[in-house]
Amino acid sequence: MKKKSITSSLLLLLAATIWGVAFVAQSVGMDYMGPLSFNGARFLLGGMVLLPLVLFRRKKDKDRSVWRAGVSITLKGGICCGMVLGAASLSQQIGIMYTTVGKAGFITTLYIIIVPVMGIFLKKRVSGKVWIGAALAAIGMYLLCMNEKLALSRGDAYVFVCAVLFAVHILVIDYFSPKADGVELSCIQFFTAGIVSGILAFVFEKPEISGLINGIVPLAYAGIMSCGVAYTLQIIGQKDLDPTVASLILSMESVVSMLAGWVILGQSLSRKELLGCALVFGAVILVQLPDRKRIEGKVQAE
Repeated sequence: MKKKSITSSLLLLLAATIWGVAFVAQSVGMDYMGPLSFNGARFLLGGMVLLPLVLFRRKKDKDRSVWRAGVSITLKGGICCGMVLGAASLSQQIGIMYTTVGKAGFITTLYIIIVPVMGIFLKKRVSGKVWIGAALAAIGMYLLCMNEKLALSRGDAYVFVCAVLFAVHILVIDYFSPKADGVELSCIQFFTAGIVSGILAFVFEKPEISGLINGIVPLAYAGIMSCGVAYTLQIIGQKDLDPTVASLILSMESVVSMLAGWVILGQSLSRKELLGCALVFGAVILVQLPDRKRIEGKVQAE
């Protein structure tokens, strides 16, 4: 396994960990404001957190005469990523309002299956072990999140749309991240998602300053850590990984959220949920193992 792949995997795992803990912040934040207001505020905060870093890196690279990606491709990529991210996050927030957390968690993680399916239409080759890993992860998510029979309700439909959009987001990042600066791409996508969500919030909701102030703690975590840090780690980490492999690692988000509830909130895990955690972890490890042909090739070369 290449050193870059290991580093990228660790970056994505860290992003998944941050997102997993952020479920607590998102849940609490909804007590003070609507989904559009919350998303708008946290995405704008995430963009503002990254803006000084973008300016610093630009000046540093200019002084060293370092080549930088074109402004046009970075701007285009950031806007595309931001539009998809905003739509996916909104669908998830709305869906959770009308369905159970267990159903939402399972349906959202269907993106780990949707990504390789979409990859086929984009002429991307998917190895057998990745398909096996995706299936194991899906079963693990079912055991981890589902506590009742799956029936498609209004909320379930919204969350399924969210899963499709998150799969698209992973593929869009896979396309633009090698061509653009990762930090700038992340910054632009947050401002795009934040501005669009903010405009829609004023149209469909009635955001109040008091709500933003009262919910500043969960908002700060969601904006700084979940947006400013984790999404940037995702963009940087995906540069050297297959999008399907990346989606499997990012699916650890649900496992972390369950473990965070166990450690922080004192919620116990059943045997079925622990088995689900084990299956998802096993799937992530499986797709990171080197292919047999690659190993045989190295042995013959030696």
